[in-house]
Amino acid sequence: MMRTDVTFDSAGIALAGHLYTPPSTAGGPRPAIVVGHPGSGVKEQAAGLYASRLAEQGFITLAFDAAHQGESGGTPRDLEDPAQRVEDLKAAVSYLTTLPAVNPDRIGALGICASGGYVLPAAGGDHRIKAVATVSAVDVARQFRFGADGTQDPTVFQGMLGAAADARTATARGEQAPALELFPASVEQARAMGGEHGAEGFEYYRTPRAQHPRAASFLDWTSIDRMAGFDAFALLPLLGRRPLLMIAGTRAVTSWMTVEAFQKAVGPKECHWIDGASHVDLYDKDQYVTPAVQKLTDFFTTELDRRT
Repeated sequence: MMRTDVTFDSAGIALAGHLYTPPSTAGGPRPAIVVGHPGSGVKEQAAGLYASRLAEQGFITLAFDAAHQGESGGTPRDLEDPAQRVEDLKAAVSYLTTLPAVNPDRIGALGICASGGYVLPAAGGDHRIKAVATVSAVDVARQFRFGADGTQDPTVFQGMLGAAADARTATARGEQAPALELFPASVEQARAMGGEHGAEGFEYYRTPRAQHPRAASFLDWTSIDRMAGFDAFALLPLLGRRPLLMIAGTRAVTSWMTVEAFQKAVGPKECHWIDGASHVDLYDKDQYVTPAVQKLTDFFTTELDRRT
């Protein structure tokens, strides 16, 4: 398996990606899969792991940094813009269609965590995506509005919207607006604030387990009001008869969003549970990633073959 650094355009913003090519590309143009990263993540983390593992199974895969994040362009930095994130996935598909080694009629998309939400409207509006899969899917707007477990007091998000408005005012006045800190100073504080889900996020992003210098530690506050009107599941009916696979861990506090999305899908669909896995376990723990990759391999092999 070979990894190549690539760049491509997304609405005028240069995106940085890693293209993974199987050990053998004999037999003509191959099926390809776009892989989106979790919120605050980068292509070198969970997205790259899944992209490399799927490339070992014979797919050409593309993991990339979202606009405003990682090695990709775009200002302000560390902006989470749902509309742009959806556009980025479509731009990644466009890039794959230009590669002679890729069969443009056999392109799928995989979203992990926040990208598991973004990939749904991207596919709903882009018929070039022939099969869609998610791992630990999250609608990032729902998570900020309702909390990871869906029980957050609504006043919390209202307070965040107030802070976002203040940040916009500060910027308009030429002042330095504060940033939204994503992680506290210690795993103990993360656990106190967000339970085991918060602690697991801290351990993944802020320790040698998966820490990366380009992963976001902060968000631009305007990310919050950009999320306010976003609904990752609104376009699910537009998938039509294109197949959907959603993978979640039985211990994931975010799994209610997978269930909600699954119920809204109208075409061929499967919800596959990984026993004992939490939301973050599915990012990198081999005992959970391996069965998830096997399920994804079977799904994309079957469904992208149908598209020939």
